[in-house]
Amino acid sequence: MAADPASFTDRQVLSDELLATIRGRAAIHDRENSFFTEDLADLAATGYLRAMVPADLGGHGLTLRETIREQARLAGAAPATALAVNMHHVWVGVARYLHERGDGSLDWLLAEAARGEVFGFGYSEAGNDLVLLGSRTEARPDGEGGYRFHGRKIFTSNSPGWTRLGVMGLDDTDPDDPRIVHAFITRDGGGFQILDDWDTLGMRASQSCTTVLDGAHAPADRVMRRLVPGPGLDPYVLGIFTSFELLLAGVYTGIADRALHLAVEAAGRRTSMKTGKAYSQDPDIRWRIASAALALDGIWPQLDQVAGEIDALVDRGAGYFRATAGLKVRATETARYVVDEAIRCSGGSTYFNRSELGRLYRDVLAGIFHPSDDESAHAQVAQSLLGPVDAG
Repeated sequence: MAADPASFTDRQVLSDELLATIRGRAAIHDRENSFFTEDLADLAATGYLRAMVPADLGGHGLTLRETIREQARLAGAAPATALAVNMHHVWVGVARYLHERGDGSLDWLLAEAARGEVFGFGYSEAGNDLVLLGSRTEARPDGEGGYRFHGRKIFTSNSPGWTRLGVMGLDDTDPDDPRIVHAFITRDGGGFQILDDWDTLGMRASQSCTTVLDGAHAPADRVMRRLVPGPGLDPYVLGIFTSFELLLAGVYTGIADRALHLAVEAAGRRTSMKTGKAYSQDPDIRWRIASAALALDGIWPQLDQVAGEIDALVDRGAGYFRATAGLKVRATETARYVVDEAIRCSGGSTYFNRSELGRLYRDVLAGIFHPSDDESAHAQVAQSLLGPVDAG
């Protein structure tokens, strides 16, 4: 059964004043390639990092759908800040997903998030197109139910800020029964090195640095799953996949919202020498802005619908992989299109680094690199319709 849009609420944690303050810092962080330290402190102080923690556990109790809406607002102010904070919300979203379905294995995470711990996402690996289904990182048993991890994680957003890092690796000590191990390490536990290698085209303030795991330890009570490699429907994996894809889609849709707003402002502000009229009266500009709006208008109903179904505990099973992977791709590709049209409507000044639209143009490009990418989303949909590819 689908969620009823009429039941949707619009609770917010982020004030317009705070968003304006964060927007004022974004260009500086982008120019200096610096971390959003002040933003993180302000967001923590306002309780935003516990937005999705249930109220009875010390949080604001926002739904996934509401948090996606808030993330879009934050992304409109500072995309890199929103992207990095997203990874914390993903883990809280996973814990919330399990908690609401009667699985308390991550309730400790909800409690720690309520107390101010900041969670990072250390899963991505260079060349690992299996994503959640395999790992290049070694998970070595410690003999007491815990693991030490050895490997290299890339795109670890919020590298300077996390206090808890979710990681996964492969335990192949029994070649006949290898397992993907999902666990959490702590910042004060050591056994890792964060490289100073984040010098990128966009999303610079996220400081998504490479993390080298060299014996980082997760004790037995922080080992969450030991799963057979390959596809499966464990709620832990389903919670990660859906939370990651939908929150990510919200960030990039928020970038598109902001770009469209800036394009409308520019069209009203700029005047044509040829006609003497504002560009808002130019039929070509009007067509481009309308085209961008039409594309963007199709994304929000999808986000509300799918996130609303997860909030309503609708069970789609494996269907959520297809639904959320496809939505992430549509959202990020639509955001790129909207920003591109906004640039075309706003003139050559957007080519300068001082332009907010120019920065959004660079930031929005990062959407193509997050899983699920275009290829894996197509493979997911093809498998759902045609079955697996013949191994022979």
